Amino acid sequence: MVAAQVAQNASSWTNEVKSVACSFKYTRIRLRSCCHKRYHRSNMKRFLKASIIPLGVSAFVVLMWVLLRGVDIPVLMPSGQVADSQRKLLIFTVILSLVVIIPVFVILTVFALRYREGGKADYKPEWDGSAKLEALWWGIPIVIIGILSVVTWQTSHSLDPYKPIASDKKPLEVQVVALQWKWLFLYPEYEVATVNELPLPVDRPVHFSLAADAPMSAFWIPALGSQIYSMNGMDSQLNLIANKTGEYKGYNTNINGEGYAKMTFTAKVMPEVDFTSWTLTAPEKAMKAGDMIDESTYKMLAKPSVISEPQTYHLMDKNLYNTIVMKYMGHGQSSAATSDSHDMSTMDHSQMEAM
Repeated sequence: MVAAQVAQNASSWTNEVKSVACSFKYTRIRLRSCCHKRYHRSNMKRFLKASIIPLGVSAFVVLMWVLLRGVDIPVLMPSGQVADSQRKLLIFTVILSLVVIIPVFVILTVFALRYREGGKADYKPEWDGSAKLEALWWGIPIVIIGILSVVTWQTSHSLDPYKPIASDKKPLEVQVVALQWKWLFLYPEYEVATVNELPLPVDRPVHFSLAADAPMSAFWIPALGSQIYSMNGMDSQLNLIANKTGEYKGYNTNINGEGYAKMTFTAKVMPEVDFTSWTLTAPEKAMKAGDMIDESTYKMLAKPSVISEPQTYHLMDKNLYNTIVMKYMGHGQSSAATSDSHDMSTMDHSQMEAM
């Protein structure tokens, strides 16, 4: 009896030990599972935090690609020597500015996360400065400003609109008059004039003389470069060259009244042979059609209006541009009094180019 009772008690204890062991094992498994889950959750949070910036940048790049795909941006896709130099300057300045912008925003994000409430950063209430950091955030801007100063000095001279473009070809002379709200282009050498259309030969320098017979305007062909203002009584100068054939939009970038938004024109760049053919045939066609421009017909054209289609005229008065400029000079001169001494196309601009 005693032996049977001992055996029964031993069996009962064994079962209890096994039960406790199983419970302990189950608890250990549960604890390990919870630890793994917490570890994975912690890793997931860290991963998500680290992925915010790359994912944001990637999303922005994809969005820009979708929005700008197939869009023509003449400033970034130039077709002229001057515009190409300006594009390179723009890219250089953007890259140089990113040297400051990217670290600033990265540090801003790091500081916001590291020093927020509950963060793990060390608390140092007595810390008040660092010579190394002071040298860093004063030194970098000084270096950048120094670089930009040198580049600005060089490009201010190399991209001077008054500076002739080096070429073995004779520059084409085009006189530009800004009207309300249209552009008049005069080719005195070929006795032809156009409105809102600018035929040009490819790979040949073009020298523009610009004035206005209306509120101040700004002449700009983004694909070819260099915006310049057209003003009453002034003879501004601009030198451009187109290196690709095609049609390029030109704008007035200075608000000058009701028709400002429609004051656009098209620069048609064509091979030299085609341009020569146009200079021979255009005046004859205009004369046969009765489209001739002199001082009297010009007064009709100069009235404020917006035209829907480009126009071509036979230029009867080669001094028309000079007459337009001189009538704002305050001398009371008419076209009859305009002489060769007022010929703006022969004015010496060497002093302007040397500035």
